[in-house]
Amino acid sequence: VQLQASGGGLVQAGGSLRLSCAASGRTSSSYNMGWFRQAPGKEREFVAAVTWSGGYTYYTDSVKGRFTISRDNRKNTVWLQMNSLKPEDTAVYYCAAGKQVLSSLRDRSMYTYWGQGTQVTVSS
Repeated sequence: VQLQASGGGLVQAGGSLRLSCAASGRTSSSYNMGWFRQAPGKEREFVAAVTWSGGYTYYTDSVKGRFTISRDNRKNTVWLQMNSLKPEDTAVYYCAAGKQVLSSLRDRSMYTYWGQGTQVTVSS
């Protein structure tokens, strides 16, 4: 599975961005998908995840109510809609694919494939 993330950019605080992650590969729709982010000098952290069927979604507490993860398996694409952005959301955002159990969706070590990352910068 190959992943291509896009949609990052520079936005003012309070603004919105929509990240996309295009997956290639015949079995890509059978993978759980996650978004992670890494700010300068910090570890890569979990942001959101969606199960392979789209039936369950998970978010880190700091983005709940502001970010929405979704997927369309017919288009092999996962999106992260980010609203009410804050300067602390500034980071490189990565999409990832894995076949882990639900309890491990927040664990970055359980993802098998990673996209190249897209920069999100939120100015105050």
